Amino acid sequence: MARFTRAGAVVGALTLAASLALTGCGDEQKKPEFVGGAESSASADPATGQPETPATPSGPALALNPADGTKNKPVSTEISAKLPDGAKVSAVTLTAEGGGAVEGKLRTDGSSWVPSAPLKYGTRYTATVTASAPDGTSSQGTSNFTTMAKPKSTIGSGLYLFDDKSYGVAMPVVTEFHPGIPKKDRAAVQKRMFVRTDPPQPGAWHWVDNGTQAYYRAPEYWQPGTTITVRIALAGMPLSNGKYGDIDRKATAKIGRSFVMKVDNATKKMTVFENGTLVRTVPVSLGKKSTPSSSGTMVVMEKKEATTFDTRDDPDPANRYVTDIQFAQRLTWGGEYIHAAPWSEHVQGRQNVSHGCVNVSMANARWLFDKTRIGDPITVKGTERRLAAGNGWTAWSLSWSQFVKGSALPVPAGGSGPLL
Repeated sequence: MARFTRAGAVVGALTLAASLALTGCGDEQKKPEFVGGAESSASADPATGQPETPATPSGPALALNPADGTKNKPVSTEISAKLPDGAKVSAVTLTAEGGGAVEGKLRTDGSSWVPSAPLKYGTRYTATVTASAPDGTSSQGTSNFTTMAKPKSTIGSGLYLFDDKSYGVAMPVVTEFHPGIPKKDRAAVQKRMFVRTDPPQPGAWHWVDNGTQAYYRAPEYWQPGTTITVRIALAGMPLSNGKYGDIDRKATAKIGRSFVMKVDNATKKMTVFENGTLVRTVPVSLGKKSTPSSSGTMVVMEKKEATTFDTRDDPDPANRYVTDIQFAQRLTWGGEYIHAAPWSEHVQGRQNVSHGCVNVSMANARWLFDKTRIGDPITVKGTERRLAAGNGWTAWSLSWSQFVKGSALPVPAGGSGPLL
C-alpha cells in the first residue's frame, strides 16, 4: 500500500497467535462462532477536513497510487501520493463514475486516505489529491482507476461486538477468521482493523496462534462509560492464500460499570467488586485434581439461565454425564462455567469437586447472573492448570508487555491510538 510520504511505501511487522479448546465441566467443547457485523455503509464523516476554497495548484503534479489507468484494484484500495518535501495533504476527493463523491478520512499518520466504506466492484473511480507546501505553493494529482470484479474465494469473518449493547470492562474486541490469516498478511490486515474509544484510551491488537482470532484491548480494563467504535474493513482485501476479505464489519458499543470477580483456590472463595467496592464474598468449589479449573483471567462470554451439560462424548468414562444446569456463565470454549451447583453446596468454600467449573450455591448463582454482563472479568488463581491462549477470550490473561508481542505491527510504549 502506498503512503503520503516521500518514499511512498508501507511497512509490515511480526506476530503470534492460537485458538484451542480444553475440557471442562460444561457442555461439549465449543469452538468460536462467527457472529455480528454486516456490510458497512458510508460514514457520515467528511473526507479529511478539506478547505472551503482549495489552493490553486502551482507546484509539480503529484504521482498518485493507484496510478492513472490502473485496472483491477481491490475494493479495499486506499488513496496515497508521493509528496514534495515538507508538503501535507490539504484535500482528497474520490468519485465513482456515474455516482457521487466517496466519503473517507486520512489516516492519523497521514500515510493514506481510507474510504469510509468498501468501493464498488467493477467500477471506475477518479481520485484527486491536493497538497500544500510550507512556502505556500500547492500541488495536485489526478488518477482514474477501475476496481476488480467480485472475487469468488473469500474468508469467513466474525466480530464479537454488537451495536448499542453494554459490556463489561474486560470486553476485548474479538475478531475471527476462517481460515486463519497467514502470518505474512497480518500486518496489512491489522492496518485495516480500526478501533476508536471515547474517552480516548490506547490499545493494541494481539494475534492468537494460527491467525484465526485477534484481540484488541487497552493496557488496563476499559474505563466505565467508554464508547468503543470498531470497523474491521476487510471487504475485498487480497490475501496471499488467494482469498479475499468477505465484508466490512462494524459496531459501536458501550462499556458499563466495573464488575470484577476474583477467585482464590487457597481460600476457595470468590470476592466480588462493583465499581471498586467489595460487595460480596462467595464460597466456591473448583475443579478437582483430575479436572482442574484454569488459572488466569477470563471473561463472561455467554449467559444461559437454564441449559444442559452433556459430556457423554468425553473420552474418560468418569467425566461423562448429563445434568440440567441453572444460571450458567461460559468462561472458556472448553466448557468452564460459573454456575449453580446445589449438589456441592455442602463443600463449597472447603473442597474442590467440580469438573473444572466454578460451582456456587443456587442463591449466589442467581445473584451473580443478575449482576453480570458479557465481558465482565473473573480471575482464578492457584489451580493446577494454566489458562490456555485462545481457550475463551483470553486477552487479559497476559501482561501488557506479553500482549503487545502478539501485534503484527510495532506498538508504541503504552499502546497506540486510532489509525483513523
